[in-house]
Amino acid sequence: MSSIERYLTHQVKPWLNKHKAILIIGARQVGKTTMLNDIFDDTAKILWLNADENTTREKLSQQDIPSLKLLVGNYNIIIIDEVQRIANAGLLLKLLVDNFKNIKVIATGSSSLDISETVFEPLTGRHINFHLYPFSLAELYGGKSPYEIARNLPFHLIYGNYPDICNHPDIAETLLKNLTNQYLYKDVLIWKDIRKPDLLDKILKLLSFQVGSEVSFHELGKQLQVKSETIEQYINLLEKSFVLFRLKAYSTNARKEVTKMCKVYFWDNGVRNAVIGNYNPLNLRNDVGQLWENLMISERMKMNSTLDLPIKSYFWRNYNQSEVDYIEWNNGKLDAFEMKWNMHKRKVVSKAFSNMYNKAETTVIHPQNFTAFCRI
Repeated sequence: MSSIERYLTHQVKPWLNKHKAILIIGARQVGKTTMLNDIFDDTAKILWLNADENTTREKLSQQDIPSLKLLVGNYNIIIIDEVQRIANAGLLLKLLVDNFKNIKVIATGSSSLDISETVFEPLTGRHINFHLYPFSLAELYGGKSPYEIARNLPFHLIYGNYPDICNHPDIAETLLKNLTNQYLYKDVLIWKDIRKPDLLDKILKLLSFQVGSEVSFHELGKQLQVKSETIEQYINLLEKSFVLFRLKAYSTNARKEVTKMCKVYFWDNGVRNAVIGNYNPLNLRNDVGQLWENLMISERMKMNSTLDLPIKSYFWRNYNQSEVDYIEWNNGKLDAFEMKWNMHKRKVVSKAFSNMYNKAETTVIHPQNFTAFCRI
């Protein structure tokens, strides 16, 4: 699986001939560096700089034209990894774009919060932004039969889709523990100087058990004896670090439908399972429905983003407790989806929803029809 082509390459390549900085964001270890290596052939003259290294950060802090000319030399491509680690990163990229017309400037980053604060504003009108996620099922199994893909679902439900995990399934548990502990949500502690890492860990565990359920910041705060504003701040940081994402409630009638609640999902099932330390096979678990819902919704969201589709995503519930797992709104068209792992249990999309939105298309997503939903 090491030669898997990333769908995002097709979005990035057309911008290589335009005079803009290309910014590729995504969690650590999702394959940003590998994708860039695949985009450029061996003849490209690339200056590759890793801002995780102290000496590189010090060099890039010298943000004046003479110093940058000495740095750039005869290279025609500059790639800066983990650009958010550099002080005044946006100004650095702006100087490179404005003063080196024949050079392609590419940067990667693993924290959208830091990037939005230090990079986007100085680069207004000078950059194009892309998001790379863990492997999608569409990338892993394009061209495979539905049977072949379904046969591999248990692995992805438990261990997720990170490239290193997929490339080494025999040691997936060990790699996943290392990935989670060293690279992912602990970035939040590094970038934002969180003073209570134990609180972050507790919040993550609670959210892991609430996948697919509505999340109340107030209730989480009461349970952990902290303010609800603190809970929301931590969740926001985890979202900006690409560990998880929120779905808001869809509503056109505030008197009958929930409007203020949200659901939280993980971008990767393996990370979710690593947080709670559960790698048991599916027949020994009581959360398979949650795993299925998380995998399907994250896969759909990844592909919608990668393909740059103008789709807005929600969940739906009314005050009579009727609900729909996942809603998409696209240019006036409404689609509703219910996720169902166990096909022996009858499941349909809520009649209350269908009665209220009778023009919406409704579909139950299960292991025998999921491929189209995942855009495979």
